[in-house]
Parts: sequence; C-alpha cells; structure tokens
Amino acid sequence: MRDVIRRLVAALEGCRESAFCQVVETRGSTPQKAGAAMLVLPDGGQVGTLGGGCVENEVKLKALRRLREPGASVHSFVLDHDDAWADGLVCGGRMTVVVEAFRGDAPLSYFRALAEAIDGGHGFTEAVVTTPESPSLGRRTLFDAEGSVLAGDATLQASPAPLTQRPRARVERGVAWLPSLPRVRLVIVGAGHVGQAVAALATEVDFDVWVLDDRDRFAAADRFPAAGRLLVGPIGETLASIEADLHTFILIVTRGHGHDQEALGVAAPKPAGYVGMIGSRRKIRLIFEALRGRGVSDEALARVSAPVGLDIGSRTVPEIAVSIVAELIARRNLGARTKQP
Repeated sequence: MRDVIRRLVAALEGCRESAFCQVVETRGSTPQKAGAAMLVLPDGGQVGTLGGGCVENEVKLKALRRLREPGASVHSFVLDHDDAWADGLVCGGRMTVVVEAFRGDAPLSYFRALAEAIDGGHGFTEAVVTTPESPSLGRRTLFDAEGSVLAGDATLQASPAPLTQRPRARVERGVAWLPSLPRVRLVIVGAGHVGQAVAALATEVDFDVWVLDDRDRFAAADRFPAAGRLLVGPIGETLASIEADLHTFILIVTRGHGHDQEALGVAAPKPAGYVGMIGSRRKIRLIFEALRGRGVSDEALARVSAPVGLDIGSRTVPEIAVSIVAELIARRNLGARTKQP
C-alpha cells in the first residue's frame, strides 16, 4: 500500500494520468482483502496487486478504459470455482473494487495526507463511497486513529469504529470503512544471526523494527539497514528505557542465557502486546523459575510466548526466522494466544 500511494502522489504531482483501484469489500475466500490497492499506468504498467489472476486482469482492463474518462466506477466479481481453479487459486468468493482515474492535482492533498498517515504508522480509517448510482462514488474521507477527519469529505455524516476495538473492513449504507491498525514496533533484543534474519523478514511485512544490543559492532547499520532504530547499551537498562504499549512487540534472541534472563525480567512486566523469547524448554523453565524467585509475577510470565515461533521443524537460521515472524504476524493479525513452557 505504501508504494502504491507514493507512486500515485508522484503521478498527481507530475499531472500524469493514473487509475487507482482498491478492493472495498470481500466475501468468502478471495486472493486479497478489503483495502488492497493497485495503481494502473497508461502504458499498462502497475504498482501493487489485487492478488493476480482473472480478477486483477479484468480490473486492469477496466482501469485502462477508465483512463479515457476520469471519474470512478465500482465493479463486483464472483470468483467461481472454474475461475479459481484456472488461476491456481482456491477462492470462490466475491470482491468489490472501486476504480478511479485521476489526472491533475485535484485529489493531491488527500493522497498526500494518506501517505503521511501510512508513514506515521499511528493507524487510520478510510471511508469510500461505493454506491454505483451516486454522484459521490469514490469520494473519500480520511480519519486518524481517534476518529478525527484528516482529509477529504468532512461532511460525511458518520464516523469510524475505534481502532482500539480492532474493527474489520465493512460496507454500511453505501460507504466502505477501511481501517488500518497502528503499525507494530518490534523491538529485537539481540543483534546476532537470528535477530538479523528476523529483522529482514519483519521489515518486509511492515513491522517497525528496532534492534537492541550491548555491542555496537553488531547493532550496526550495515547489518540492519532497514531498522528504524539501533540501540546500543546495557541490555536490561536500555530495554527498561523503552516505553511499551499494545502496539509494541518485544522479541528476546540474545547470545546467552544470562542476557535472555536479564531482558525477560525487564520485558515480562511491561504492557507490551507481545513478549517472546527463544530457547529450549529446559532453558525457558530455568529462566522462569529464576525470575519468579526475583519477584516477577506468574501473570507477567504467562503472557510470554516461549519457546518463540511456530512449530515448523525449523533447523537453520532462516527457517527459525520464518517461524518467528509467522508467529509475530499471527499475534498482530489474530490477537493473543498464550504459550507457556
């Protein structure tokens, strides 16, 4: 989404034609969900995807035709089993897509605000009019995480659901509500091989990655080029200085038992949305017992995911990273599922 909006803003700034295609509603099994977007360019190029296959190709054709006549249109697609099988998909659902062609800078301020909201990572909701016969079809309103209007149609007589309730995309009275939850900050404690591999994958799936280590040669930009912050200092003291909330995940993958225990003693009581620690079940049990002896509550330790990662039979560092990031995605998207040693 970030790349799509950046390219759209650049096209609008250069007064170049483009067609913005966005999924506004889905039912059943579909290759993409509401909010997914694709930008179609006059030469047939595209940025982003609606999932590929027959639907994406059909939307692209409609977008290219729409470029000749700026404005918006809405299209529904039923992915029957024949289409799904032909495209290698197991879908059978329904997708509704709004296609809007732009030329000039008329919506530039709106999409600049949307780009800033995406980059800010604090969460937002888009409201898009989807009623086919309405002259307002495609009209957009952008709300911040608290429900205040940031850009677009300020006359919309409705407001979004609070992001604290983790709302899902929905269509009500001809308006699609497309929430984007605040970006999760992932604090990786330990800049070794596993931390490095996790950071690379987590960045790709839109975590805001911070890396903490007591060795500056490890917590370095050449090893973590996409990290939002690199923190060097005593592990416990530095971790204690980081404020945490439900949108903060803490992953402990240090180089040794003692550092893991120190980090977990600080992290477990924090109000983070997720705390996970790597290690064998025996090591984790010993660390938990030691921390209980130091006054860390059972309630705090019960929230810790350990051993971290989904059980996929991981053996190599890349496989371990995949298992960990998969668990992080599941926690972000599906909520808490407590694991105990």
